Amino acid sequence: MKNFAKGFIVGSFSVVGAGAAILYTFHKVIVQPIEDQENRAAENRKRAMRKQRSAHNG
Repeated sequence: MKNFAKGFIVGSFSVVGAGAAILYTFHKVIVQPIEDQENRAAENRKRAMRKQRSAHNG
């Protein structure tokens, strides 16, 4: 019975750890590049608006 309990606990921690690793990897590979691309697009939009406004002030 002791071996079963130890194995169950170790297995449970392994499954939880693997799940956490999968979520972390998913965030780094899929979500973060999309967020970075959106941030770059927003910055470019801001820069374009500033240029447009300053060009018409002359």
